[in-house]
Amino acid sequence: MTEMFSSPRRNERDATSKMDGDEKTADLVGDLVAACQQGEREAQRQLYEVCHERIYRLMVRMVGIQDAADLTQQTFLQAFRCLGQYAGRSRFETWLYRLAVNESLQHLRRRRRWEGQALEHEPVDRSHDRRQNVEHRELLETSLERIDPELRSIFLLREVDELSYREIAEALEIPEGTVGSRLNRARRELQGHLKDLGWEM
Repeated sequence: MTEMFSSPRRNERDATSKMDGDEKTADLVGDLVAACQQGEREAQRQLYEVCHERIYRLMVRMVGIQDAADLTQQTFLQAFRCLGQYAGRSRFETWLYRLAVNESLQHLRRRRRWEGQALEHEPVDRSHDRRQNVEHRELLETSLERIDPELRSIFLLREVDELSYREIAEALEIPEGTVGSRLNRARRELQGHLKDLGWEM
């Protein structure tokens, strides 16, 4: 019979494994950043490989898939140009998110209006459950597109990238209390748009 619930011991092992993985990644990123600051080009390539996927995912949700790759590249170019300004007071990823959010907001202001795109191409699947999941996902994407970009960035950093309030505050350079209030507002607006689009709460 399929096991429906994980055992506490398995959950503990999974959590410990994730923490170990996070620590190893943080150590690797720290070493690569230090090497980049010494001008090592290979370290820049490796740092890009380690970090670019999460920045790309954020960009897809912020500006749409059409411009996400270009803005991801622009974020890293900006990061490498300004790496001397990174003093290590926060996690490198938090600093990188700040650059990415700024790039996306500047892009949206320049464009003034934008059309949302799918987060990724879904494979063809005729099952009812898969079609329903795709429909729900499309409703969520459409609703995200309708909320203010600054609220959207906070929502995505918290709910998708799982940053803490403190990390979001550091990334966006706003007080932690403001993170909480804007996150609540983003959730309310998102729920309202989902309801308007026919999502059954």
